Amino acid sequence: MGITEILQSYNLSVAQWVAIAFAGFILGFSKSGIKGIGIIIILILAFVFGEKASTGVLLPMLIAADTLAVIYYNRHTQWLFIKKLIPAMVAGVLVGVWVGDIISEAVFKKVMAIIIIGSIGIMWYFERQKASNIPQNKVFSNSVGFLAGFSTMIGNLAGPISNIYFLAMRLPKNEFIGTGAWLFFIINVFKLPFHFFVWKTVTKASLVLNLALVPTIVIGFFLGAGLVKRISNVNYRKFIIVVTAVGGLLLLLR
Repeated sequence: MGITEILQSYNLSVAQWVAIAFAGFILGFSKSGIKGIGIIIILILAFVFGEKASTGVLLPMLIAADTLAVIYYNRHTQWLFIKKLIPAMVAGVLVGVWVGDIISEAVFKKVMAIIIIGSIGIMWYFERQKASNIPQNKVFSNSVGFLAGFSTMIGNLAGPISNIYFLAMRLPKNEFIGTGAWLFFIINVFKLPFHFFVWKTVTKASLVLNLALVPTIVIGFFLGAGLVKRISNVNYRKFIIVVTAVGGLLLLLR
């Protein structure tokens, strides 16, 4: 089966193609450092492909975007924070693999929705706190790491959780982006075999689809990188929080 036939086998409408192309663009945009918009991508793909299948469609796209971010922001990476988070994240991923493999699609959808709504609540809370009020001890870092690992395996939803940790560490913007880029590149590559061999959500067909969407990721990334130093996200983040919370509720009730 050729590439065209594989893409046609998805039976996507024009509107769905536009939606997933937009998701690819937003993914590249978010990985360039425009934080707070990643959950929109997850919601779009979940509505088009279904909750569990969408995690496999998104993962190779995330790795492609992470690769761009790692190359672009590599010199700003703070490896100390990655070393602190990785062990607990790995444990969270492994628990997420087990949970995701035994629950039904309906329960999987509800777990994703709960994580989305919970993440929005956490983001909203810490947006209103001073960085000095956020705990910085080992229990906090391990808890954040485990929750991030579990959330990233269940629905690629670790962004808001990891952001809380980096906020607590008071990382400057470029260090924030560069450290997050390497952290998620490593953990997303670690997740890939489980999607191939356990959940079977990454397939030849899904990889062909990913390949078709790579240009939208690249365009989004470089446009975002050009804007990252100029955009004020205060009101925009509030808008994203509201829209994402509504999306999480719709996903829960779907």
